[in-house]
Amino acid sequence: VNIIILIVAVVVFLLVLHHNLLGLSDFLKRELSDSSPLGLQPIDFVPAAPQRVTDGRNDKEISVVISAPEERLGGAIAAMNSIYHHTRANVVFHIVALNDTVAHLRLWLNHAALKNLRYRIFNFDPRVLEGKVPVDPLKADTLKPLTFARFYLPTLVPHAEKAIYVDDDVIVQDDILDLYNTPLKPGHAAAFSDDCDSTTNKVAVRGAGNQYNYIGFLDYKKETIRKLAMKANTCSFNPGVFVANLTEWKLQNITEQLEKWMALNVAENLYSKTLAGSVTTPPMLIVFYKQHSSIDPMWNVRHLGSSAGKRYSPQFVKAAKLLHWNGRFKPWGRTASYAEVWEKWYVPDPTGKFSLIRRHSEAFEAK
Repeated sequence: VNIIILIVAVVVFLLVLHHNLLGLSDFLKRELSDSSPLGLQPIDFVPAAPQRVTDGRNDKEISVVISAPEERLGGAIAAMNSIYHHTRANVVFHIVALNDTVAHLRLWLNHAALKNLRYRIFNFDPRVLEGKVPVDPLKADTLKPLTFARFYLPTLVPHAEKAIYVDDDVIVQDDILDLYNTPLKPGHAAAFSDDCDSTTNKVAVRGAGNQYNYIGFLDYKKETIRKLAMKANTCSFNPGVFVANLTEWKLQNITEQLEKWMALNVAENLYSKTLAGSVTTPPMLIVFYKQHSSIDPMWNVRHLGSSAGKRYSPQFVKAAKLLHWNGRFKPWGRTASYAEVWEKWYVPDPTGKFSLIRRHSEAFEAK
């Protein structure tokens, strides 16, 4: 009897071991097939939440790309939470992080309030930016590599026809399927919110010149810029929220074009001297000059972080489809406006790290 029991136990052990080895093999195959020469490596994926069918969500899959820097991780969590709870679409989040942030991010995403999120985490290798971003040895810590993740959308979402990119300092208050369905004109690879639309009211960022037109971002004294024949008073657009047609993006080699202008700026210093922090905006303004569609302005109600005061009425804030705290005063800071709206979607950090960062948020670089 003992021998029979031992044989049965060995057989069961071998069957379990075989099953696990097959699973490991499939995992490795998937990881290798998703590898990217650009240093954007998928390292974690939740293929489906078990409640997706039973909670009434439809089969329309929407890819949403968001970056998650360590010092702003709580922002990305709140943004994703607000998107998930306002949509009936099948949203998949493509989260871009640096390698030393992944463990913290994964632990946070295991929170009960976020357990149904579908996501893929990408490790962004800053070496991708070598030769494309000017580096000041005295200000090396001011480089924010994840702000450039939006330049590599086809690598992050290789099989989708469209994708949405959102900054980490947003809260969504409507179904993001509406934004996803924004019509793009033929030949346009992206749709943005123009800075001269009615909701921004031509806001000038203090000390930074006119940050609602091209001259606020580009140095028109440089011959390379003048040769482009772009009118200096052309309305700029905000690249913190946009919809991308990835088929057109790839056909037009948008990523390569953006990298070209990044490298040219390193060589020739093409950006405006009064630029207000957003070094990702100038190359996008050049590449998409009069070649982009527009999103509904209510899908990017911004400048909530430009000052500590409240610039919009409570009724307007409630009606906004997406609130954007671009600027210095982030919603997780002590003096931010409309912080109560953001806090409804914030999920506490299980490690307690983010609460310490909140007390020093005013020092963060504005996007």
